[in-house]
Amino acid sequence: MAALNRTTLRRLQNLPQIPSVWEGDRRPLSNADSHMMLDDDDVLEAGGECILWVDGSEGVVRAMDMVGPDAGPEALVRALLRAMEHPQSPAPAVRPQKIVVKNREIQFYLRGVLQDLGISIDYVPELPLIDEIFRGMEEVAINRPPELPPQYAEVLMEKAAQIWQDAPWRTLREHQIISIEINQWDVASLYVSVLGQGRMDYGVLLYRSLESLKRFRERVVNDESFEDLEQAFLGQDCLFVTFESAADIDEDDDEIDLADLPPSEIEPNFGNLHPLEGLRSILYEEEALTMLVALEAFHRFFRNGRRKLGSDTFPTLSSRYRIPVPQPDGEIQQVSVKVSTMPDVSDELLQMLGDDDDDDDDDDDEFDKPLLRDDLVPQNSFLSLGAVPWETVDFLRQSVQFHQGAEIDINTAGDGLPVVMIQTSHPKAKTMIQDLKEAGGVKGIGFNPGENPFQDEQYDLGILQTKNGELYLFGEFNEDDPVHQEARKKWDRRCKLTNGWCGLIIAKGLMGASRGQPQFKDMIALLEVRWVSAKELGIGPLQLMPMF
Repeated sequence: MAALNRTTLRRLQNLPQIPSVWEGDRRPLSNADSHMMLDDDDVLEAGGECILWVDGSEGVVRAMDMVGPDAGPEALVRALLRAMEHPQSPAPAVRPQKIVVKNREIQFYLRGVLQDLGISIDYVPELPLIDEIFRGMEEVAINRPPELPPQYAEVLMEKAAQIWQDAPWRTLREHQIISIEINQWDVASLYVSVLGQGRMDYGVLLYRSLESLKRFRERVVNDESFEDLEQAFLGQDCLFVTFESAADIDEDDDEIDLADLPPSEIEPNFGNLHPLEGLRSILYEEEALTMLVALEAFHRFFRNGRRKLGSDTFPTLSSRYRIPVPQPDGEIQQVSVKVSTMPDVSDELLQMLGDDDDDDDDDDDEFDKPLLRDDLVPQNSFLSLGAVPWETVDFLRQSVQFHQGAEIDINTAGDGLPVVMIQTSHPKAKTMIQDLKEAGGVKGIGFNPGENPFQDEQYDLGILQTKNGELYLFGEFNEDDPVHQEARKKWDRRCKLTNGWCGLIIAKGLMGASRGQPQFKDMIALLEVRWVSAKELGIGPLQLMPMF
């Protein structure tokens, strides 16, 4: 049995002791109960237990904690010490005169640990205050509405699966808006905006008004601070369905693109946003019916007009549909809807973005900031910064399938040519090489500062500059990563020795035995290019923006 150290014991003995009786217990909770208390997925997956310490004399909770079922009795003591020294309710730090529990093992354990604190530990068959608290939580959990109305849950999941299969984000951009005229359930029209062009968040937003849509877009363009963006996000008035992986994915793994996962591993999330309600992950009956009709109408419209919608100019299209809606009595109600593209609104939103980019066009010295793209390097590629010995460079110049040579003879100083190595599958490597050929080749490689204000993280963004002026993101490296810090120092030093020349190697064999260590036969492209500074890239520090 663990014992309190003498320092802690003396500190607790100095607390004033009051003539009160505290109740203590730990009990398993259902997941619904747990969600009301703690957002701790690890605990919930294991079947969490709740620890409670209650002052029976004052009728207040002094400490509450969630632990896994395998946590030992020490967890109960830790919560008790917090209840004494740092109560979660507005109460002074004190020692109780008496503690009551309804578990004999807990009673004997506490007697051993607290024997020098002058606290009486008694067994009682009932704990009235704690029993009442748990009954209240169970009642709330029972009365908590489901995320989707049960009678519409299955059909809504089917409609969401249709949208995922349609993948409208491959065709429509976020500013290209489609209206759905419903005229049911106090909803006149919904305005559809698709998420997914950035390959970060996928989904469909159904705005209840054009004013809300335009206001949000305008605030995103004009507001710069994270707090302003958060307020803009919560100020939207829309229904939404977004998609995420059904399996657990490491939050730090930025290389996973949901679009690469099989449909069976994709899970839709429905919800509502409103300026006065904020974010709600529950749809009530009329909202569920509205969502059902809107998703089916959008699916039909997109399926029928996919080719036209993918043209260079957002076309003027309109169609009418009758959408079947199941009724509680088993009957089917036909709801007539009209779906139309909104080219004028789309142009207005695009102009809004253009106005932001052109604020300083009157300044002759101001340059146009190019768009940073992330659709060149395949997802899940293996990236590394390093150097290739000069003898190997000479060999690769003769053996690779595609070679872009330097414009001058590179100074062969140092331990080799500094290179960015991108290893992917053979088909994706060939596609990447073809894309670079069509862009005229690579002009330069550089790094640019970036930040994620949502997690207060700073990044070193690896960027490829092609000869047609495009900028492509090839990697995001955490500035605090000591491995990357050392690699960047070596990279900068090597580039100085070569008078600003470096290389890009594209390799195959991502899934084979040579993953991370491609052999000569795996290296199929070598491009010798200039190193460019962040100033030469000309895009300034970049900040992660919310997708909706």
